[in-house]
Amino acid sequence: MVESIKGALLKTPVEAFGKTDQAQTGPGQDTFSTVLKDSINKVNALQTDADKAIEGLASGEVKNVHETMIAIEKANLSFNMMLQVRNKLLAAYEEVMRMQV
Repeated sequence: MVESIKGALLKTPVEAFGKTDQAQTGPGQDTFSTVLKDSINKVNALQTDADKAIEGLASGEVKNVHETMIAIEKANLSFNMMLQVRNKLLAAYEEVMRMQV
């Protein structure tokens, strides 16, 4: 009985239940870290676009104030969303760290 428990402990939970084909990340599957990195890169791109729009408006190249304000608000909303996601991730991490094993 003890030997069977030791054998189960040596395997990861996914291997122990025989679902290795679903847990492996292939080229078509995104991991959490890649999704998070892509989202941060998109927020950064929106911030850069907003900066360029502000510079264009200040230099007189862009005459449309509305497009500049839309770019700024897109960047602002995406940044605030990223902050909220970060706050939720930190709260979840803190909750996991408080768990007793």
